[in-house]
Amino acid sequence: MDKKIEQKRWTTKKILTIGLGVVIISFVVYQLLFADNRSTLNVKKDRLTIATVQNGEFKDFIPVTGNVEPGETFYLDAIEGGIIASIMKESGAQVKQGDTILTLTNSNLQLEVMQRETQLYEQINNLRQTRLLLDQNDLSQQAQLAEIDYQLNLLQPQYQRFKKLFEQKLISEREFEEVKENYDYNRKRKELTYTSYRNDSIARVFQLRQLNNSESRMQRSLDAVGNILDNLTLKATRNGQLSTPQLEVGQSVTSGQRLGQIDVMNNYKIRVAIDELYLPRVDVGQSGTFNFSGDSYSVTINKIYPTISNGRFEVDMIFEGESPQGIKRGQTVRIRLELGAAEETLLLPVGGFYKDTGGNWAYVVSESDNQVAYKQEIRLGRKNAEYYEVLDGLEVGDKVVISGYDNYGDNEVLNLN
Repeated sequence: MDKKIEQKRWTTKKILTIGLGVVIISFVVYQLLFADNRSTLNVKKDRLTIATVQNGEFKDFIPVTGNVEPGETFYLDAIEGGIIASIMKESGAQVKQGDTILTLTNSNLQLEVMQRETQLYEQINNLRQTRLLLDQNDLSQQAQLAEIDYQLNLLQPQYQRFKKLFEQKLISEREFEEVKENYDYNRKRKELTYTSYRNDSIARVFQLRQLNNSESRMQRSLDAVGNILDNLTLKATRNGQLSTPQLEVGQSVTSGQRLGQIDVMNNYKIRVAIDELYLPRVDVGQSGTFNFSGDSYSVTINKIYPTISNGRFEVDMIFEGESPQGIKRGQTVRIRLELGAAEETLLLPVGGFYKDTGGNWAYVVSESDNQVAYKQEIRLGRKNAEYYEVLDGLEVGDKVVISGYDNYGDNEVLNLN
């Protein structure tokens, strides 16, 4: 008799199949919901530069390079052209005010000066001759008035006598009239001569004043012409160190040509070139510091040259106090130029990562596992030569990879090993 065999619902194969499916589904769900799917990259930790975010004083400064220059410079230009006849002082020599540096010779200029002096002497002589004629005319009119007064002094008593005699009928009318007419004529003559003399005297005063002014101007012109030849001698205008280009006896020099300069060596300034981006933030009075021979010195901007050349502008900085001992013209110094007041803030050391991220993100080492660094958004502010100002995204104690990110691509996680 046959026995009915019942089919098993849960076979080993079926159980294994279902179990495998559950495992696969669970793995997929885990990967979708819980697993870290960010792209990763293995890097060697010893090849990275890791810095710690810290609280500190942010000093808004920029490093600039300056050249030491004399505090005052006086240029020596040729007022008149000519040929160098002799050189008294060589470049680099210490000179005193009034020292002769070199002399020029110019035959044409000497001849021209002689001609101009002759012309001025002639004009001055003509003025003096005119003054002499005015004086002679004045004396002549005074002589005429004196002669008239003499005649009147003789005629007046005669006229008085003849008048009395005529009134007494002792002389004829004709005799009295002759004396009277002669007396009246001289009186009228005196009035006219005096009026003419008075008008001429007034005009003479103005003429003499003009003549004197003209003679004074001509005399000053004569002195100036005489001093033209002095311009052929180049003299030191200040005490200091002389600097000249290569000059030789017999060399031709043109009017206005720069023949050198005198540097006052008892004080110095520093000429600094600054990137044009900082022009709006640089002003007179801002200070900077630099080290020289182991000591720190402070300098202050006292002049700004706003002209832009090759993307840079220049400023002059003077020392706050005495210049350093041993400093020389032409030396180069590195200055920390302050652009603003110091502030307490979060600081992150400067690194090469900035050029790859623009300061918008960085790799931050995990606090729980120092072997992993995650890509994290941050926000940086001002920058100086040492630190970035942290505005957002980081806290005190965070460790940040600050070396360059050139080889990391778009990976979001770095495995440090």
